[in-house]
Amino acid sequence: MSIPLSMKGIGDGLLVTVPEGTWSVVRPSLLQAIDERSDFFRGAYVALQMANRSLNAAALGGLRDELSEREIVLTAILTTSKQTRVAGADLGLALEIPRPNIDQDFELDPIESDLEGDEAVLLHRTLRSGHSIRHPGHVVVIGDVNPGAEVVAGGNVVVWGRVRGVVHAGATGNTKAVVCALDLAPTQLRIAAQISISPERKGKPRPEMAMLKNGQFVAEGWEHN
Repeated sequence: MSIPLSMKGIGDGLLVTVPEGTWSVVRPSLLQAIDERSDFFRGAYVALQMANRSLNAAALGGLRDELSEREIVLTAILTTSKQTRVAGADLGLALEIPRPNIDQDFELDPIESDLEGDEAVLLHRTLRSGHSIRHPGHVVVIGDVNPGAEVVAGGNVVVWGRVRGVVHAGATGNTKAVVCALDLAPTQLRIAAQISISPERKGKPRPEMAMLKNGQFVAEGWEHN
Protein backbone atom coordinates (compact mmCIF):
# COMPACT_ATOMS: atom_id res chain seq x y z
CA MET A 1 0.00 0.00 0.00
CA SER A 2 1.43 3.40 -0.98
CA ILE A 3 1.52 6.45 1.26
CA PRO A 4 0.49 10.05 0.53
CA LEU A 5 3.55 12.13 -0.29
CA SER A 6 4.15 15.65 0.97
CA MET A 7 6.30 17.55 -1.49
CA LYS A 8 7.11 21.01 -2.74
CA GLY A 9 9.21 22.51 -5.48
CA ILE A 10 12.70 23.80 -4.67
CA GLY A 11 14.30 25.47 -7.66
CA ASP A 12 14.71 22.78 -10.32
CA GLY A 13 13.92 19.93 -7.94
CA LEU A 14 11.51 18.54 -5.37
CA LEU A 15 11.60 18.32 -1.59
CA VAL A 16 9.80 15.15 -0.46
CA THR A 17 8.99 14.60 3.20
CA VAL A 18 9.43 10.98 4.28
CA PRO A 19 6.64 10.01 6.72
CA GLU A 20 7.24 8.47 10.12
CA GLY A 21 7.18 4.73 10.70
CA THR A 22 9.53 1.77 10.60
CA TRP A 23 11.91 1.91 7.63
CA SER A 24 11.01 -1.61 6.51
CA VAL A 25 7.44 -0.37 5.96
CA VAL A 26 8.09 3.21 4.88
CA ARG A 27 10.72 2.46 2.20
CA PRO A 28 8.60 0.15 -0.02
CA SER A 29 5.56 2.38 0.49
CA LEU A 30 7.59 5.42 -0.55
CA LEU A 31 8.83 3.68 -3.70
CA GLN A 32 5.31 2.49 -4.54
CA ALA A 33 3.96 6.02 -4.21
CA ILE A 34 6.70 7.21 -6.57
CA ASP A 35 5.97 4.37 -9.03
CA GLU A 36 2.31 5.42 -9.11
CA ARG A 37 3.48 8.86 -10.31
CA SER A 38 6.37 7.65 -12.43
CA ASP A 39 5.85 10.19 -15.25
CA PHE A 40 5.89 13.02 -12.73
CA PHE A 41 9.04 11.89 -10.94
CA ARG A 42 11.05 10.60 -13.89
CA GLY A 43 14.09 12.82 -14.37
CA ALA A 44 13.53 14.74 -11.13
CA TYR A 45 16.17 15.95 -8.70
CA VAL A 46 14.92 15.06 -5.23
CA ALA A 47 15.87 16.09 -1.70
CA LEU A 48 14.43 14.04 1.16
CA GLN A 49 13.27 15.49 4.47
CA MET A 50 14.05 12.71 6.95
CA ALA A 51 13.48 14.58 10.25
CA ASN A 52 15.30 12.54 12.93
CA ARG A 53 15.23 9.19 11.12
CA SER A 54 18.48 7.24 11.55
CA LEU A 55 19.81 5.34 8.53
CA ASN A 56 23.23 3.88 7.90
CA ALA A 57 25.15 4.26 4.63
CA ALA A 58 23.95 0.88 3.32
CA ALA A 59 20.26 1.73 3.79
CA LEU A 60 20.63 5.23 2.41
CA GLY A 61 22.77 4.05 -0.49
CA GLY A 62 20.21 1.37 -1.30
CA LEU A 63 17.46 3.97 -1.46
CA ARG A 64 19.59 6.20 -3.67
CA ASP A 65 20.20 3.28 -6.06
CA GLU A 66 16.50 2.38 -6.18
CA LEU A 67 15.64 5.97 -7.02
CA SER A 68 18.35 6.01 -9.68
CA GLU A 69 16.78 2.93 -11.30
CA ARG A 70 13.62 5.04 -11.62
CA GLU A 71 15.60 7.87 -13.27
CA ILE A 72 15.41 10.00 -10.12
CA VAL A 73 18.49 11.76 -8.77
CA LEU A 74 18.78 11.94 -4.98
CA THR A 75 20.63 15.19 -4.28
CA ALA A 76 20.23 15.94 -0.57
CA ILE A 77 19.18 14.54 2.81
CA LEU A 78 17.72 16.90 5.42
CA THR A 79 17.87 15.34 8.88
CA THR A 80 18.79 15.98 12.50
CA SER A 81 20.09 12.42 12.89
CA LYS A 82 23.87 12.39 13.21
CA GLN A 83 24.07 8.84 11.79
CA THR A 84 22.05 9.77 8.71
CA ARG A 85 24.04 12.97 8.16
CA VAL A 86 27.31 11.03 8.30
CA ALA A 87 25.90 8.43 5.87
CA GLY A 88 24.69 11.16 3.53
CA ALA A 89 28.06 12.91 3.59
CA ASP A 90 29.83 9.60 2.88
CA LEU A 91 27.59 9.14 -0.17
CA GLY A 92 28.31 12.64 -1.43
CA LEU A 93 24.79 13.95 -0.75
CA ALA A 94 24.12 17.52 0.29
CA LEU A 95 22.93 18.03 3.87
CA GLU A 96 20.96 21.18 3.13
CA ILE A 97 19.10 22.65 0.20
CA PRO A 98 21.68 24.42 -1.97
CA ARG A 99 21.13 28.14 -2.37
CA PRO A 100 22.06 29.92 -5.59
CA ASN A 101 25.43 31.62 -5.23
CA ILE A 102 25.36 34.44 -7.73
CA ASP A 103 28.18 36.96 -7.96
CA GLN A 104 26.54 40.20 -9.05
CA ASP A 105 29.89 41.46 -10.38
CA PHE A 106 30.47 38.36 -12.52
CA GLU A 107 30.47 39.11 -16.24
CA LEU A 108 31.20 37.13 -19.36
CA ASP A 109 33.10 38.60 -22.25
CA PRO A 110 31.12 38.80 -25.49
CA ILE A 111 31.55 35.80 -27.76
CA GLU A 112 33.84 36.55 -30.67
CA SER A 113 33.18 34.38 -33.69
CA ASP A 114 32.94 34.59 -37.44
CA LEU A 115 29.99 32.17 -37.27
CA GLU A 116 26.44 33.44 -37.17
CA GLY A 117 24.25 32.31 -34.28
CA ASP A 118 20.67 32.60 -33.12
CA GLU A 119 19.02 33.09 -29.74
CA ALA A 120 18.24 29.87 -27.87
CA VAL A 121 17.08 28.75 -24.43
CA LEU A 122 18.63 25.71 -22.72
CA LEU A 123 16.60 23.62 -20.27
CA HIS A 124 18.51 21.00 -18.28
CA ARG A 125 15.52 19.09 -16.93
CA THR A 126 12.71 16.75 -17.85
CA LEU A 127 9.44 18.41 -18.84
CA ARG A 128 6.50 16.69 -17.19
CA SER A 129 2.77 16.76 -17.84
CA GLY A 130 1.49 20.33 -17.54
CA HIS A 131 4.81 22.00 -18.36
CA SER A 132 4.68 24.40 -21.32
CA ILE A 133 7.79 26.07 -22.76
CA ARG A 134 7.41 28.82 -25.37
CA HIS A 135 10.36 30.72 -26.84
CA PRO A 136 10.72 32.85 -29.99
CA GLY A 137 14.15 31.35 -30.77
CA HIS A 138 15.50 27.81 -30.55
CA VAL A 139 14.79 25.49 -27.60
CA VAL A 140 17.28 22.88 -26.37
CA VAL A 141 16.13 20.36 -23.74
CA ILE A 142 18.60 18.10 -21.95
CA GLY A 143 16.05 15.63 -20.64
CA ASP A 144 12.73 14.16 -21.75
CA VAL A 145 9.52 15.79 -22.94
CA ASN A 146 6.88 13.63 -21.28
CA PRO A 147 3.24 13.13 -22.36
CA GLY A 148 1.22 16.23 -21.47
CA ALA A 149 4.24 18.56 -21.80
CA GLU A 150 4.54 21.11 -24.61
CA VAL A 151 7.47 22.84 -26.33
CA VAL A 152 6.78 25.68 -28.77
CA ALA A 153 9.70 27.38 -30.51
CA GLY A 154 10.04 29.96 -33.23
CA GLY A 155 13.15 28.10 -34.38
CA ASN A 156 14.46 24.55 -33.95
CA VAL A 157 13.75 22.17 -31.06
CA VAL A 158 16.58 19.86 -29.96
CA VAL A 159 15.88 17.27 -27.26
CA TRP A 160 18.73 15.24 -25.80
CA GLY A 161 16.26 12.64 -24.59
CA ARG A 162 12.84 11.21 -25.37
CA VAL A 163 9.93 13.16 -26.85
CA ARG A 164 6.48 11.93 -25.87
CA GLY A 165 4.62 15.22 -25.61
CA VAL A 166 3.73 18.02 -28.06
CA VAL A 167 6.51 19.80 -29.96
CA HIS A 168 6.01 22.75 -32.32
CA ALA A 169 9.05 24.08 -34.14
CA GLY A 170 8.99 27.04 -36.52
CA ALA A 171 5.89 28.34 -34.76
CA THR A 172 6.25 31.75 -36.39
CA GLY A 173 6.03 30.15 -39.84
CA ASN A 174 9.61 28.97 -40.32
CA THR A 175 9.22 25.94 -42.59
CA LYS A 176 12.98 25.26 -42.44
CA ALA A 177 12.87 24.53 -38.69
CA VAL A 178 13.71 21.02 -37.50
CA VAL A 179 12.99 18.84 -34.47
CA CYS A 180 15.77 16.54 -33.24
CA ALA A 181 15.53 13.93 -30.48
CA LEU A 182 17.25 10.77 -29.32
CA ASP A 183 13.82 9.10 -29.30
CA LEU A 184 11.15 10.90 -31.31
CA ALA A 185 7.62 9.63 -30.61
CA PRO A 186 5.57 12.77 -29.88
CA THR A 187 1.88 12.97 -29.15
CA GLN A 188 1.81 15.68 -31.80
CA LEU A 189 4.56 17.20 -33.93
CA ARG A 190 4.25 20.53 -35.72
CA ILE A 191 6.59 22.45 -37.97
CA ALA A 192 5.24 25.83 -39.05
CA ALA A 193 1.60 25.14 -39.95
CA GLN A 194 2.04 21.42 -40.70
CA ILE A 195 0.87 18.86 -38.13
CA SER A 196 1.88 15.22 -37.79
CA ILE A 197 1.05 12.44 -35.34
CA SER A 198 3.70 9.79 -34.80
CA PRO A 199 2.96 6.46 -36.46
CA GLU A 200 3.21 3.25 -34.46
CA ARG A 201 6.86 2.57 -33.73
CA LYS A 202 8.58 -0.24 -35.59
CA GLY A 203 11.91 -1.44 -34.26
CA LYS A 204 14.15 0.16 -31.69
CA PRO A 205 14.19 3.93 -31.15
CA ARG A 206 17.02 5.88 -32.75
CA PRO A 207 18.08 9.53 -32.90
CA GLU A 208 15.98 11.29 -35.53
CA MET A 209 15.59 14.69 -37.13
CA ALA A 210 12.13 15.69 -38.38
CA MET A 211 11.74 18.36 -41.06
CA LEU A 212 9.53 19.45 -43.91
CA LYS A 213 10.40 18.53 -47.48
CA ASN A 214 8.05 19.69 -50.22
CA GLY A 215 5.48 20.42 -47.52
CA GLN A 216 5.58 16.87 -46.13
CA PHE A 217 7.03 15.56 -42.87
CA VAL A 218 10.24 13.57 -43.18
CA ALA A 219 12.14 11.92 -40.33
CA GLU A 220 15.78 11.06 -40.97
CA GLY A 221 18.49 9.55 -38.83
CA TRP A 222 20.09 12.23 -36.65
CA GLU A 223 23.72 11.53 -37.45
CA HIS A 224 26.86 13.43 -36.55
CA ASN A 225 27.21 14.72 -40.12
